[in-house]
This record gives sequence, structure tokens and C-alpha cells, in this order.
Amino acid sequence: MARGLLSRILPSQHAVRENRMLRWLGPRIHHPRLWHVNRRGIALGLAIGLFMGFIIPLAQIPIAAAIAFALRANLPVAVASTLVSNPFTFAPIYFLAYRIGAALTGQNDIPITDETLEVEFNTVAQWLARWWSKLVELGKPLVVGLTVMATAAAFLGYWTVTLLWRVHVCYQLWQRRRRRLVR
Repeated sequence: MARGLLSRILPSQHAVRENRMLRWLGPRIHHPRLWHVNRRGIALGLAIGLFMGFIIPLAQIPIAAAIAFALRANLPVAVASTLVSNPFTFAPIYFLAYRIGAALTGQNDIPITDETLEVEFNTVAQWLARWWSKLVELGKPLVVGLTVMATAAAFLGYWTVTLLWRVHVCYQLWQRRRRRLVR
């Protein structure tokens, strides 16, 4: 069932082969493992996409595609799963990542006060300098938090797909055996 659904959603190999924008990649883009719906390819593609979606704020789709291409993971799943971070989830992800990183590094929270947010047009340079210093202070906890979240999401994504795939296969085998006994 899952395989049929994914096969309907994913583009066909013929459609990809005929795409003008992908022609420059040549025959390597048509490697079967990049498009085949199997446990390993889907799980690895999901892990790559989730990791890149959390860890890299810009250009995450091409980077995830390049890594999936190199590791022969499912390319569409890797690209689609980078969308875990989007304009709606960006702020909560980064806020949570900062909190996790601050807890792990032991740095105190940096309060953002009204004074920090005030804009005095005659001292824009001072305001920018103050914002830059606050951003640098946020850097270490944010990077640590994003790394932890990206690694955890990739690990959980990979093993969840692996486990659910295995459960689905075992359930299908059980049903097949049960049908044989009924006959």
C-alpha cells in the first residue's frame, strides 16, 4: 500500500529522463536506487533531508539532493523532507534549538529587552553593532542546539521508517499465512 502510494506521487523515471533541467546530470541521475521505493532508500533519504532541513537554513534542498545523490538514497524523499523547516516552523525550531543549546552549553539565556529592540535613527550603526553582538552571543547555543536536533531527527526518522517498514512487511506475511490456512 505505501509503495503504491509513493509510486503514484513520485515522478516516473521517464519523466525525469525527459526533463530539460536534469539532462546535464546524464545517466547518473537515472540510477535505480535514487528513485526506487525500498526501505533503505526511503529511510536514508528521510534522514538526509531531516538533517539538512534542521542544520542548514539556506540552500538545504540542493545540498540534501547532492548528498542523497552521492549516497544513492531516495532523492525525492530527501528533497521533500528538508521542508521540515519552512517559514512556519523556522521560528519555533530556532527558538527550541537555542533553548536546547543553552541548556547543554550552560550559557545563561540572553534576555532581549525593549532597549535592544529600540531603533534610534541617529544611531543606526550603534543599534546594528548591538544586534550583531547579541547574535554572536546566540551563536554557540544555537549551533549546538541545531546540531542536536538535526542528529536526533535524522536518527529517529531513519529508525522509524525502518521499524514501520518491518512491521508492515511482517503484517503482510502474517495475513498471507492466515489466508493460506483458511483455504
